[in-house]
Amino acid sequence: MVIAGDRRAFTNLVEPHLPRLLATSLRMVGIREEAEDAVQNALASAWIARARLDPRRPVLPILTTITLNKCRDKLRRRKAAQFLGFGKASSFEIVADETPSPEVEASDRQSLHAAYAEIQNLPLRMREALILVAIDGRSQKEAAVLLGITEKAVEGLVYRARNTLRKKLDIA
Repeated sequence: MVIAGDRRAFTNLVEPHLPRLLATSLRMVGIREEAEDAVQNALASAWIARARLDPRRPVLPILTTITLNKCRDKLRRRKAAQFLGFGKASSFEIVADETPSPEVEASDRQSLHAAYAEIQNLPLRMREALILVAIDGRSQKEAAVLLGITEKAVEGLVYRARNTLRKKLDIA
C-alpha cells in the first residue's frame, strides 16, 4: 500500500515512530524548530523513496538513518552560516527539573545547559553514537547498523564520548 502511494498507509506506518525520531533529532541539533524540520525532511525523503522500502524489514531503522542524515545536513548548514557570519551561536532548549528551590532549579538548568553544549561540541560520530546508545537507549548493535559501523566501533565511540564529557563537565 505504501509503495503504491497510499498516503494514509504511510502516515499509519510512520506515525508511531515520530516521538522517537523527534527526540533523536532534537538531541542532535539542539533546537526544536530545526529538529522538527529535520524529521519533516526525513519523512519527505522516505515518501519519495517509498518504492525502495522493504515491507519485510522494520521501518524505524530506515527512518532513523534518514533523520540522522537530515540532522547532519542541518548541522553542516548551521556551521557554514556561522562561519560566514549569518548565524549566531545556537541556543539549546532545556527542560528544567521541577524542584521547589529556585536556586537548585537554576543550578540544574545551568548544569543541563553545560551538558547539552558539551554534547554538541563532541565530534559528530561520537555524538551520534552517544545519543543513540546512552540517551535514546538503543543497543550497540542497533546503533552500529544505523551508523554503518561495527559494534566495537560504537562501543569505543560511546566510551570516548563519556570520558570526554566527564573531563569537560568535571564529573567524577
